[in-house]
Amino acid sequence: MLEILSYDFMRNAFLATTAIALFAPLLGVFLVLRRQSLLSDTLSHVSLAGVAFGILLSLNPTWTTLVVVIIAAIFMEFLRTVYKNYLELATAILMSAGLALAMFIINVAGSKTSISIDQYLFGSIVTITTPQVIMLYVIALIVLAGFIFFLRPLYVMTFDEDTALVDGLPVRLISIVFNVVTGLAIALMIPASGALLVSAIMVLPASISMLIGKSFKTVLVWSVIIGFIGMNSGLVISYYFNAPASSAITLIFVFLFLVVSLLKRVLKK
Repeated sequence: MLEILSYDFMRNAFLATTAIALFAPLLGVFLVLRRQSLLSDTLSHVSLAGVAFGILLSLNPTWTTLVVVIIAAIFMEFLRTVYKNYLELATAILMSAGLALAMFIINVAGSKTSISIDQYLFGSIVTITTPQVIMLYVIALIVLAGFIFFLRPLYVMTFDEDTALVDGLPVRLISIVFNVVTGLAIALMIPASGALLVSAIMVLPASISMLIGKSFKTVLVWSVIIGFIGMNSGLVISYYFNAPASSAITLIFVFLFLVVSLLKRVLKK
């Protein structure tokens, strides 16, 4: 273990996985409870359009991705109100549009840059830079502060939106802000986890914690603990097996989900 920490890139990687474990599972819990699990997948695919714009305009893809994802997150809330009973239709529309736009722009950009779209599809947490790590901790602080100060409104809105409206809560505004923060988190996670696996890193720890936790708050706590264990153990495994970190982390979460599900079923008998 000490050998791993002797490398600067691995220290950055561990700092990044710890930061992601602080906010991704928390957002994932609310996505699952709001039946918006596909939102993370949708925004991660839309983020590729942001990367494509960065390539086309010769700008830092991180900044263009942030802008595109914020716009998509707001538009997602609009689609959610239009297709209230068919939310999966809204996510399908946005996901398809994002992927189509990304493919079109990348084709137009041609050989304008040496940046490969593959690094954003699959991510590489071991190549993450110090500024990117700092940005991950900034979004982690924002998410944690939001949960501390707005936990009750989020709780009420998640389980009973009608009651939240009666209580005078700005449901639409809260929902838009939540979508935007989720979009920002996903955009910042893309270089580390990749667009294809970011959804799993958010949703799987939440799904496992819901099998373990007995109350809403314990589910949130367990999600962070499981996220920390899965992210860092997956990183260690990827180092020793020379495998992509995002795939190792995802497989760890899948393994934990299967084990917890099996144990819960056995204990019930």
